[in-house]
Amino acid sequence: MIAHTQTRTTPGAIDAGAVIYARDLARLAAFYAAVAGLDEGGREHDHVVLQRGRFELVIVAVPEKIAASIHITEPPQRRENVAIKPVFFVQSLDTARRIVSEWGGAMNPSDRQWRFGHWQVCDGHDPEGNVFQLRQPEAATLRSTHEETSA
Repeated sequence: MIAHTQTRTTPGAIDAGAVIYARDLARLAAFYAAVAGLDEGGREHDHVVLQRGRFELVIVAVPEKIAASIHITEPPQRRENVAIKPVFFVQSLDTARRIVSEWGGAMNPSDRQWRFGHWQVCDGHDPEGNVFQLRQPEAATLRSTHEETSA
């Protein structure tokens, strides 16, 4: 259970958020901080609060009894059959792909990206196999492609 501490955000300061359960709390918190550009808003022994703007992501440690029964493969097996997928907005999918890899996750290759509205979109998974999606503004995709072809 999450302790009610000073790491909790002031009501009204956050509009949206998500909770991800982690076998390795420190590793997953560091991963999402690096990939999604989130700042640490607080930490206790059983959770880490990450924030950016009016969004809050809480990484919660799976209780030890349960964690002992969870086996995470190396590389982690992607758990795609879930009903929800967190979405994070980045400036560059190429840069994010490198950061995701450096921190122990993986993203689909660039030929599996797609367009959704004004976004270039790509799925990936974290070091524990949890699926997430990254979105880059379409204008950045067009600018990046133009820069490559005119170089």
